[in-house]
Amino acid sequence: MIPSLKKLKEGNRRFVQGQSEQTIESIISQRNASVEGQKPFAVILGCSDSRVPAELVFDQGLGDLFVIRVAGNVVAPSQIGSVEYAVSMFGTPLGVVLGHSNCGAVDATIQAIKNPDEPASISIQSIVKRIKPALEPMLINQSIDQVKVNDVVAANIKKSVAQLLSSSEIIESRVDNQQLQVLGAYYDLETGQVTFYED
Repeated sequence: MIPSLKKLKEGNRRFVQGQSEQTIESIISQRNASVEGQKPFAVILGCSDSRVPAELVFDQGLGDLFVIRVAGNVVAPSQIGSVEYAVSMFGTPLGVVLGHSNCGAVDATIQAIKNPDEPASISIQSIVKRIKPALEPMLINQSIDQVKVNDVVAANIKKSVAQLLSSSEIIESRVDNQQLQVLGAYYDLETGQVTFYED
């Protein structure tokens, strides 16, 4: 296990147990130390959901994580570019796509399939269109009414990881050269625990 992944796992364990290492004093010290630059040890592409702030979930301080947040943790050119920036500029060795239980963007995708005639803004539709490919294979053996939100969340996380790995020469090259590991992770809103998809 690479040190960066170990740090995230240990931080999440502290978060679940309510034993954060972050204090007002440490945050002030981190703020002062990070004025001249940053050296994040992980890039987190997570959902915008207000209940899943990566720094708290992983009990990390200022300058530790390079966090990109977008509804449904979807992958689009701006997110790919943000990950490329972090790994190129700072040599960040770990990328994590962080999804979570009961994701509203995933539920919106399910509802859009159930009710295709209900209007949604073009911008919301763009998010739905990026999540749909993770859901559609599930409809081979079940109806949309049988699909469970959290099953789609897991599939969407894995799809986003695959997109990051296949849509960027920078990311792909660093993975091939063992300079970068990219994996998915699932955050349980009820327990606070993060499960990493390490295979």
